[in-house]
Amino acid sequence: MKLHVSEKRGVPIAPGMIGLFFEDINYAADGGLYAEMIENRSFEFVEARGSHRDYYTTYDGGYGWKPYPEDCGACMEFVSGSPLYETSPHYLRFTAGKAGKGFSNKAYRGIFLKKGMEYRVSFYARMAHYQGNLEVSVRKDGKTVASAKVECIHAPEGEWQKWNRYETVLRADEDTANALFVITLEEPGCVEFDHISMMPGDAVAGIFRKDLFEKLKGLKPGFLRFPGGCIIEGNTLSNRYRFKDSLGTPESRKSNWNRWAVHENGPENNCHSIYSHYNQTLGLGYYEYFLLCELIGAKPLPVLSVGLACQYMSCELVPIDSPEFQEFIQDALDLIEFANGGTETRWGALRAEMGHPAPFGLTLLGIGNEQWQTEKADFFQRYIAFEKAIHAKHPEIQLIGSAGPDITSERYTAAWEFYRQECPKHENFVYALDEHYYVKPQWFYEHTDFYDNYSRDIKVFSGEYAAHPVNGMNRPEANTLGGALAEAAFLTGVERNADVVVLASYAPLFARIGYTQWSPDLIWFDETTAYGSPSYYVQKMYGENMGTVTLDTEGQEKLLRQEGVYYSASLDENSQEIILKIVNSTEETKTISVDFASGWKLNGNMKVTRLHGGSKEDYNTVDFPEKISAKTEETLFKGEISLDANTFLVARFSLA
Repeated sequence: MKLHVSEKRGVPIAPGMIGLFFEDINYAADGGLYAEMIENRSFEFVEARGSHRDYYTTYDGGYGWKPYPEDCGACMEFVSGSPLYETSPHYLRFTAGKAGKGFSNKAYRGIFLKKGMEYRVSFYARMAHYQGNLEVSVRKDGKTVASAKVECIHAPEGEWQKWNRYETVLRADEDTANALFVITLEEPGCVEFDHISMMPGDAVAGIFRKDLFEKLKGLKPGFLRFPGGCIIEGNTLSNRYRFKDSLGTPESRKSNWNRWAVHENGPENNCHSIYSHYNQTLGLGYYEYFLLCELIGAKPLPVLSVGLACQYMSCELVPIDSPEFQEFIQDALDLIEFANGGTETRWGALRAEMGHPAPFGLTLLGIGNEQWQTEKADFFQRYIAFEKAIHAKHPEIQLIGSAGPDITSERYTAAWEFYRQECPKHENFVYALDEHYYVKPQWFYEHTDFYDNYSRDIKVFSGEYAAHPVNGMNRPEANTLGGALAEAAFLTGVERNADVVVLASYAPLFARIGYTQWSPDLIWFDETTAYGSPSYYVQKMYGENMGTVTLDTEGQEKLLRQEGVYYSASLDENSQEIILKIVNSTEETKTISVDFASGWKLNGNMKVTRLHGGSKEDYNTVDFPEKISAKTEETLFKGEISLDANTFLVARFSLA
C-alpha cells in the first residue's frame, strides 16, 4: 500500500478550524464546568413536567435541602417578601427550637473534598430573631470533616435586620466523598438565608472546575460555540436562554428550568423525568462564556434565539411582525455591544462593571440554533431580518446560519436553496451554514467524500457531529473506539475540503455520570474526576495537528479507502512540517509506504501520535480513564508507516 505526497498545495486551512460546542446538557454547567458545589443555592428551583407542546413547572425551592439532623424538628420555610433581588425572590426562613440544629444540602451526589484543599463558602443571611453565631461544616455519617465558625451581624434592638454577606473557608484534612454541606445555629432562633455557595479554592478564575477547564484547554480549540443548542430555543419561549438574564452579579440572575429536564418525557413515565429538577442558575452566563473563550484561547461564537421555540418540542413562536420580535433583534445588537462596545456604551459599561473593561473581540454570531422553514415557522424571513439589522450597524460580524437539524431531509435542501438564492442579493449575507449529523459510524466511513462536490460559494460549519454506535441516557459505553475512528476518518475529508468547511465541533461536550440525557459525549466526569472519551483524543489530535494548507495527493484517498484506510495530508508553513493523519479502520495491521516528492527535503525524523485499542467496542471509564488514549513518540522515518488494527495515527515530518 503506497501513498505519494506531492509538492502541490491544495486549499488553505482556516486557523482554529477545530473547536468546541458547549451546551448545558448532561449537567454540563451547574454540576459540571461551573465549579459551584451547592445544588439549588438560591432556593429558586422548579420541577418541570410535561411532554410535546405541553410543559409546566411547579416551584420546589426546598429541593436538595433538608433539616439536619433530619428529625431535629426545625422548621424550613421557602418564602418571599424581603428578597435580596426581585429577580431571585425566594429564600429560606429557618427556625430552630434548640441549639445545634441546622439544615443540609445534598450537593448532587454529595460533597467531595480533596485533602489539603480550601473551599470558599459564602452566603447571605438576615438575623430575623437570632442573637447567636453560625457553624458551617461538611459532615459524613455524623462525623464533621471540615468546619468553620461564622460570627454574625446583629442590628441594635428596634432596628430592621438587614441582609449581610458572610464568607468563610473550609479546609479539608482528608479526602471525603458523598458528604453533606451543613449550616447550624448555636442557639434557638430564626435566621433567613439566600445564595449559599461553596467553591473549590482551585476553581479557575473562581468560576470553572479546574479538571474540566484543563480538559477543554488541552484540546487547543479554535472557537467555542455557546451556550447551546436547544436551550437557546427553549421548549417554551419563556424557557429559552435569555442572555440578559445571565448578566450582572450571580446573586441577581434569574434562574431557569433546563429544557433537558423533560427529555424523553411521555405517557410511559407519566411525563416526569428523573431529571425533572434540572435547572439553570445562570452562574455560568454569557460573560463567563466570553471569559472562558479568552482563557482557553478560543474565538467566541455565541448563539441567539430568533423567536422560535424548539421546533421538535413546540410550535410556539413570536410573530415576525410583532413588537416582541424586535426585542429578539435588539438582543443581538445589545449582545454585540456587550462583547465589543466601549465602556461609554450601556452594555460595554456593564461588561466593564463585571470585571472586563477591554472588549472580548466578538467576530462570529449564530442566528438561531437548528431552525428550519415551515409554513408557520418562517425562519428564512427571520434570518433576513436579523442579518439586515446586524450588518447595518456591524458589517464586521460574520453570521452563522442554520441548515436545519440534519443533512438528509428536504429541510436541509431547502435551507441551502434559500442561502444560495439570497447571497447574491446581499453582501456578507452569511459566513457559514451550521450542519448537524448524529449518525452510525458506517455513515462517516461512507461519506468521507461528503464535501468533495459541495459548491465553494458558501462555507460550512460542521457544528454538531458524533458517531453513534449506540445512544441513550447514561451510557458511557456509547463512546467506543470504533465510533472515534469513524469520526477521525470523516474529518480527513473535512480537512481535505477546508475551503468549504471552516469550523467543526463535536457534540455534546460534557456528560456527568448518572446525570446524562444524551450519549455519547466527548468528556465524562463525576464529582471526583474527569476523563476523555476516545473521541476526545481524536479531537485533541486534530486540534494539535492542523496544517495551514492541504497537500494534494491526486485522488489517492479513493484507492486507500477501498482498503479501509483514510488519510489527509497538510503542510504547516509556520513550523515547516508535513502532517499526515491516517485511520486504519480494519482488524488487520497495515503498512503504508510513504513517498515524498523530490522537492520535500526531510530531516529523517518522524513524530508519531497513535490512538488505538484491542477492539472497536473498547471505551474509557472512571476506573480506566486512559484505556484508549493517545501516545506520542519520535522515531526515525524509514519510508513506511505501520498501522495496527483499529488505529488513528498522526505523523509529523520536519523539513530540513
